Amino acid sequence: MSPTTDEWLQRGHFSDLLGRRIFCVDSGELDKPAILLIHGFPTASWDWAPIWERLNETHRLVAMDLLGFGFSEKPSPHRYTIMEQADLCEALVHDRKLDAFHVLAHDYGDTVAQELLARQNEGRGAGRWLSVCFLNGGLFPETHKARLIQKLLLSPLGPLVNKLSTKRTFNRSFSAVFGASTQPSAEELDAFWRLINHNDGKHVFHSLITYMTDRKQHRERWVKALQRSVVPIGLINGSVDPVSGAHMVARYREVVSPNHYIVELPEIGHYPQVEAPEAVIDAYLRFLRQQ
Repeated sequence: MSPTTDEWLQRGHFSDLLGRRIFCVDSGELDKPAILLIHGFPTASWDWAPIWERLNETHRLVAMDLLGFGFSEKPSPHRYTIMEQADLCEALVHDRKLDAFHVLAHDYGDTVAQELLARQNEGRGAGRWLSVCFLNGGLFPETHKARLIQKLLLSPLGPLVNKLSTKRTFNRSFSAVFGASTQPSAEELDAFWRLINHNDGKHVFHSLITYMTDRKQHRERWVKALQRSVVPIGLINGSVDPVSGAHMVARYREVVSPNHYIVELPEIGHYPQVEAPEAVIDAYLRFLRQQ
């Protein structure tokens, strides 16, 4: 059974990274190969809880709540950018003294990982990557089918939409990106909502959503990062995700490579690590064994 959000908080600690109070979880086994896990929008590192225990059997796991998410600091007003989140991830790499490590990312975290990968390709990234694996996310802005709520948050109406959003509207919009047979439980929805609202976090939603603009602005850089990757790339994707499902994988094969390690989960939505944790673990460990 996955830990509760309270138990997750107890597992972690707060670090001062680039002057920000950032929540981190580090399983800490220095004798194991390391994996850096980067979560998505609008949730937190707790997303990784369903796959944490099994991966931790063989690997040291390090995760953080990105700025504005989960238990981390949520400054407002603040101009949140993918570049800043990448800087914070690199600060975490230095703080945790990670040398060589794998990267597993999801959703918003995919975009952060693309910027970090670009830096690795340029020979100036923090630490040495061994591989990167992406779960569902907007790797290509042209295939990212934003939900109506995301479009509204990004619009001038964003602050008002933010203010009017409720637990009921969240439950409806969040559940819509899951597979029909893998819907989040009431307990999971409650937990995600608590993480979003921790430290009055809902008030920064419309500020965080600007990552969609970042994706368009830096599209060439971040797609080239995939095309020119100096490390092996894996892709594990829930096909029925309306945001970044089978259509995103088809674009990946067309733009990046049809020959990379790609696993498609046909009945799974946008949160494969939550919806089908065992399938994700098995697919990811197969990818790691190939390295």
